[in-house]
Amino acid sequence: MDETATRSPTRNDLYEADFYEWTQQQARLLRERRWDDLDLENLIDEVESVGRSEKKEIYSRLKVLLAHLLKWKYQPGARSAGWSGTIREQRERLSMVFEGSPSLGGQPEALFAKAYLSARLLAAKETGIDFTLFPETCPFTVEQALDDDFLPKEPDLLDQS
Repeated sequence: MDETATRSPTRNDLYEADFYEWTQQQARLLRERRWDDLDLENLIDEVESVGRSEKKEIYSRLKVLLAHLLKWKYQPGARSAGWSGTIREQRERLSMVFEGSPSLGGQPEALFAKAYLSARLLAAKETGIDFTLFPETCPFTVEQALDDDFLPKEPDLLDQS
């Protein structure tokens, strides 16, 4: 008889076969303080991935926010309630991430330049404006981007803010 057909599933088997059931099992084992029965290798990976996903959410929301701020600034004739709604939504969601995980509060600065490059690409794609016509460095500060009251003015010869 095949040995694998009769053995009970290992922790890793359950992790691979039914992730949700694995999470429930791990939670139960934690509540019962059954430390030796925990699937530590996968549990550690999953806990770390939660932190990574929070950072990815910050990056993604910053990218969308900055793209819409660029569109607002450089395509004033096309401004819409949808754009302002998206700006408001991204700011609100970012605020919620920071509220739930205060230690991530420094992440916008760390991700800002990278998110801005992606935002330029997104804004160019969505507006039809040539990518190179958007400034290489972000015309907004992190503080402005996250400020609920800030909306950029259209560019003119005197003021590029």
